[in-house]
Amino acid sequence: MSAGTFTPNPGAAPVSRMILAQTALETRMLLRNGEQLLLTVIIPALLLVLFSAVDIIDVGTGKSVDFLAPGILALAVMSTAFTGQAIATGFDRRYGVLKRLGASPLPRWALMAAKTLSVLVTEVLQIALLTVIAFALGWSPHGNPLSVALLILLGTAAFSGLGLLMAGTLRAEATLAAANLVFLLLLVGGGVIVPLDKFPGAVQSVLGLLPISALSDGLREVLQHGAALPWGDAAVLAAWAVLGLGAAARWFRWE
Repeated sequence: MSAGTFTPNPGAAPVSRMILAQTALETRMLLRNGEQLLLTVIIPALLLVLFSAVDIIDVGTGKSVDFLAPGILALAVMSTAFTGQAIATGFDRRYGVLKRLGASPLPRWALMAAKTLSVLVTEVLQIALLTVIAFALGWSPHGNPLSVALLILLGTAAFSGLGLLMAGTLRAEATLAAANLVFLLLLVGGGVIVPLDKFPGAVQSVLGLLPISALSDGLREVLQHGAALPWGDAAVLAAWAVLGLGAAARWFRWE
């Protein structure tokens, strides 16, 4: 028997494998959380069905679902990348989960990458479900799927940065309250259900610069009107992504 044949060789797994394992864990935890499912899946689906089936808000010409579906997709992205991620990360920070993971072989940047991948996996499931519901309601989308994918990726980056910034700077209870409040305010004033042209002119200009407005309007331009990539909305999302992720990297506290 050669020396060292049965000698243990402990060590960290490759970073890519650690990221995939952490992504799977983060995704399972999110899907098992009833409050998160309510926020990310049930509420957007109910809003899509309710406002498509009942003529509550005047959305102009065409079918209600053609206007609502892009906005609800934007809401789904916000609910996962911003609200859900902010709350989950905030409580992970409070209970010391982030501190312990930060001391593990998993690099901190890899943990953030795993959280981002988990958000993207959840969004794929959300979008698939909402698309099936929208088609059942008579939705007739247009436009280039690549433009839609780019807008969703930019929106995810923007909302993730803002969610991580909130979770890394505020107490968990404050994050919970603030994230839910922002979700409700942007649901009403972000062009998701109520068209922005229903607001006064000065207010429209301000609301149009919000990431949820840029994402919902951009998706609507592509999916409802068949436009190419709306560069103005994409630029707004890119700016929010740079600002949010940069601020989160600068001020995020792990303890």
